[in-house]
Formats: sequence, C-alpha cells, structure tokens
Amino acid sequence: MCFHYWHSSTHSAEIVNGTETAPNNDTLASPNLRRWLLCFPPPSSSFSSSSSSSASSAPSSGSPAAPGSACCGRASAAPAARARRRQRAEVRALIARAQSAPLASLGDPGVAGRVAPHYREWSARFGRPFVFWFGTRPRLALDAPELVKAVLADPAGAFQKGVRNPMARQLFGEGLVGLEGPKWAHHRRIIAPAFSMERVKGWVPAIAKSTLTMLERWEELGRNNSEFEIDVFKEFQIFSADVISRVAFGSSFEEGKRIFQLQEEQAVLVSLAFRNVYIPGFRFIPTKNNQKRWRLNREIRGSLRKLIEINREECENSKNLLGLMISANKAEGEEKMGIEEIIDECKTFYFAGKETTADLLTWSVLLLAFHQDWQNKAREEVNQVCSDREFPSADELGNLKIVNMVLKETLRLYPPAVALNRVATRDARIGTLDIPAGTQIYMPIVAIHRDVELWGADANEFNPLRFGEDKGHYNLGTYFPFGIGPTICVGQNLALVEAKVALAMILQRYEFRISPSYVHAPMLFLTLQPQYGAQVLLHRI
Repeated sequence: MCFHYWHSSTHSAEIVNGTETAPNNDTLASPNLRRWLLCFPPPSSSFSSSSSSSASSAPSSGSPAAPGSACCGRASAAPAARARRRQRAEVRALIARAQSAPLASLGDPGVAGRVAPHYREWSARFGRPFVFWFGTRPRLALDAPELVKAVLADPAGAFQKGVRNPMARQLFGEGLVGLEGPKWAHHRRIIAPAFSMERVKGWVPAIAKSTLTMLERWEELGRNNSEFEIDVFKEFQIFSADVISRVAFGSSFEEGKRIFQLQEEQAVLVSLAFRNVYIPGFRFIPTKNNQKRWRLNREIRGSLRKLIEINREECENSKNLLGLMISANKAEGEEKMGIEEIIDECKTFYFAGKETTADLLTWSVLLLAFHQDWQNKAREEVNQVCSDREFPSADELGNLKIVNMVLKETLRLYPPAVALNRVATRDARIGTLDIPAGTQIYMPIVAIHRDVELWGADANEFNPLRFGEDKGHYNLGTYFPFGIGPTICVGQNLALVEAKVALAMILQRYEFRISPSYVHAPMLFLTLQPQYGAQVLLHRI
C-alpha cells in the first residue's frame, strides 16, 4: 500500500555498438547546476532574478544537458518556450515509439526504456545526471544511490514532494500522500499506528477470506477444464479492492465496495486527463467528463461521510482502519482531524491499498509462471509451512522465506512507482551539486533497480537469491520500492502481508504457466501495469 505513483519517471544506460555500457558519470563532480539552469531561465521562475546574467543563452537544440556542461553561450539564443516545446514533442515521440511494440518476453531487459523512454534516451545521450524541462520548471534527473538517499532521507526538510497535478486531488483530496510539513506530520501520527505489523497481522483472516472468495471464482471458471486461462491482473484488482474494503470498513465493507467502484470510475477519468497537457482552470469548465467527475466526487464524499458517522458510534472496539483512525483522532484533542480530512484519508486508503497489491501480485505470478523452478520452490515451502491448513497464520508468515524473496525481487524489477519526484524548497547542496531552490528532482526507481553497475550483469534477470538472508542489506538508495526516510510508504506492511497470504494460498491450489495469449508490455498507468492484461493458464493441483 503505497502512494508515490502520482510522481512518475526513469533511467538507463548508454548504447555503444548495440551493447549497454555505463554512461560517463563525471558530471556528478560538477557544482555548476546553477550555471546550467541560467541557460534556460523560465519567464516566471525562481531564477528570474538572475536572468540578466551573461550566461543567458540556451542550447539551440532545446535538448536536456548535463549539469556543468558547456551549454552556456552555445549557438544562438533560443527562447525557453521553444526549447520546452521541442522537449515535449520529443517525449511524445519517444513514448509513442516505445509503446508501438511489446517486449519479447518477461526476460526482456527493455522495461525501463519502455515505461520511461525519455530517461533512457537522454541519460545515454547526455550522461548522468542531466537536466530537462518539466513544464516551466527545470528537473534534475538523479540516479546515484548516495544522492537519491540524500534527497529522500534529508533531515533538514530541504526537499519536499512538490506541486501535484490538481486533477489528482479528486482522487485522494488532501490525504497523507499530498500533504507536507506540520500537517503531514499530524496526519501521519494519527494514521501510522493503524498500519503497525501487529495490527496488520490481525487482518490476516480477513485477507484470507477475500482470497478464498477469489479462488472460489476461479474454481467455478475452471470447473469443466483441467487447464483454463484467466487474466490475473483483473482478478487481483477485484481481490485487492475487496481486501481494502474489509480492512478499511469492517462490517460495512459492502458499502465500502460501492464507494470504491465509484472511485474506480473516477480514476479512469483522471488518468485520461493526466495524458494531456494540464491547462490551468480547465477542470472548472463543465465538459462531459468534468461534470461526471464532479458527480462522482459528490457521491463518494457523501457516502464516506455516512460511513464515518456509523463508525464514530462503534469505534471503541473497532479493528478496521476507519475505526482505528477515528479512535486515534479522538485522542488528539483539539488537534484532531476534521471530517473532510478523514474522508480524504479514506479515499487514499483505496488507491494506495488497491493498486500496490494488485500490481505486486500480478507481476509476482507472471514471474513465477515464467520461472517454473522458483514456482516449485515457493510451493514446496508453502506446503511445508502451512501443511493442510487453508491459509498461513500471521505467525507463520515469517517462515515463508522464499515467498518473501520472490516478492522483494518482483518489487525490484517491477516497482509500482517507476520514479519519485521532489522539489528543493531552498538552495541545497548534495554531494558536489549545488541545487537552487525550486529545482525539481527526478529519481527513476525502475532504472536504479535494474542498473548493472549496482546489481551486476544479471540486473535485468529474475533472481530472488539477491534477497537471501545471507546477502545482507542493500543501500537505501539502491533499492527503495516503498520510498526512503520519513515519507516511506505507511502501508507497506499491509501490502506485503496481503501479497504473502494470497500468493501462498494460490500456490497451495494451482500450478500456473504463461498463456500463449500473454503480451509483455509493461506500461505506466498511474502505476506500472501490464498494458494488455496478464493471462496465465491455471491447472488445479
């Protein structure tokens, strides 16, 4: 359960004679980021006070460049707006080309290049790090682990999440994911205890119940066939929505499911809006889609308000997320959240809880279907730990070592969020880079997780042994599917426990392999998802 997905991106390697090699990283030693930024002074940016500098010309190509590169004074001056238009056009062309054809198989090393082609192209062309335009703001692409860690774990608060697309507010309002500063700290203090491992373990029976409901549906689908095909991505979307409904609303989970169905409709509309250039004020124009979004938002908030009132009366002994949050909120006295803030957090429950687990389970099953040896190892472990029981107990989850390794390796290869973004709230220095206030920082998780310099020559291969108990711990800037530092995903315990329970119960009952109809096409759709579904063939054990 995580919510870094609304900030997207990527990384890669230089192509030399068709072979991937590490780009020259000497630019990391350059302190001249400020000098480079002055090459592209946005008309109304935080750098406007320096726009009269003699270093005011831009690369005539309108392309990104490395910090400290000799871009200043090169060729004739090109207006910043023209440079930005060229970059937008290039990004659109790169995305269209990347998505025009699927990848060869689950073992194809081109995932990062498909979901963030601009990062792959520009890092190979200009080296790392490099700067590019994002709207009217410069964005610095960083993939060096020590710099990533410095930004995400910054104790001084110099880097924050930055401005979100206003359309995203319709999905989760002013919930934890979009807050900063004291208000974020206040909300997190109230919410975090509900996601402690002890609390999450108490939800294992509810998670198992939702899993059994899904497996009964599969049993019915395959009743007359020894082997049958299902799209596990669709199935896990339904499953994860059912789980989050149960753990969020308890006895009111049927009403919760209706709310989540409305949010699903809303997510589709917002995702469509994300694909277009954001025009300030456009969301207030009464277009057909805008009117539908407004109607859905009113209905969702009204339904949540009713559920909150019900849970207020029953929260004393409640173990569901909403009841726990209301109880914790009562203890805050005058500092407690208002009902509208609780509504926003409930909206966040849905998207954070649903997408992360559905994606994790989808890619895990696909990888195990492709790597039968690891599927057999995981099943043998599950049968040994669970014996004849329908599902593992909360205490037995820690004994599923291989399953845990599989899930961690899946998160490395297919992290739900392909990148994290931050913005410098003041002038800051990380490593040898001086970063001016207002600069956006782009950290491509999917590229860092597959970097051969960090993970070895087999970085693009599925190898759960990387996370064996004897392998130690990886640098925080090398592996961070749930983020790093104080803003690390508050719901990661729920996501991993939910995935462990579901995967264990599936392995107990089914063998599975990749269907011939499956097309490997990872795509960024708010999170990293299979573009054409995830078809596997199931065989009842």
